[in-house]
Amino acid sequence: MPRASRAEAERHREQVIAATAKLVRTHGADKVSVPQAMAAAGLTHGGFYRHFASKDDLIAQACSAAFAERLAAMNDLAEDEDTGEDTGRGTSQDTGEDRGRDARAAFLATYLSTLHRDNPALGCAAAALAVDAARAEPGDPLRRAYADGMRNLVDGMERLTRKSGDTSPDERTILVELSTMIGALVLSRACAGDDLSDRILTAVRDHVLGDDEHTPDGKGTSETAG
Repeated sequence: MPRASRAEAERHREQVIAATAKLVRTHGADKVSVPQAMAAAGLTHGGFYRHFASKDDLIAQACSAAFAERLAAMNDLAEDEDTGEDTGRGTSQDTGEDRGRDARAAFLATYLSTLHRDNPALGCAAAALAVDAARAEPGDPLRRAYADGMRNLVDGMERLTRKSGDTSPDERTILVELSTMIGALVLSRACAGDDLSDRILTAVRDHVLGDDEHTPDGKGTSETAG
């Protein structure tokens, strides 16, 4: 295959993965068909098997891509604070530890926001695909991709916690915090349209943040919800 054709094929594959990552987070893995995924990427479904071994292969890669988006957003947030970039939080006198706390607080607040709840297509795969992964058979590519994504999310949260001044973050504490946040997001979406949904987000956001300042409802966040 000519170099240009290989590059185009890779670009098409990435387009399909990105489009499918949004679809599965919105509708669930079982509700997304191959023709739907290809159409969302602006391609015909006839070329699907040039890029993927099966639908299960595509769904697993989409899951991994969705988790990678979350990790990239966390890392970008931490890097902004490392460089002292103006994010509207704090002053030039803030220490690196202060900025680290701001980064962690910003992540927690936007994760537990109505913006994130109402935009699953751009949101966290941990919440959006938890039920799909739970229903998958042991050894299913989606379940493996989900478990790998969760491990990466735990690692990312540990790095963010270290930047906030906790040099020895406890994995158990991080697991409890992430599980609480993900569960709250799932429940708030399940109750969307009822005022209980907002109350869940507010209660858990206040609980995990404690005395840290935060931006309510994800204002001033990037395109990636949460």
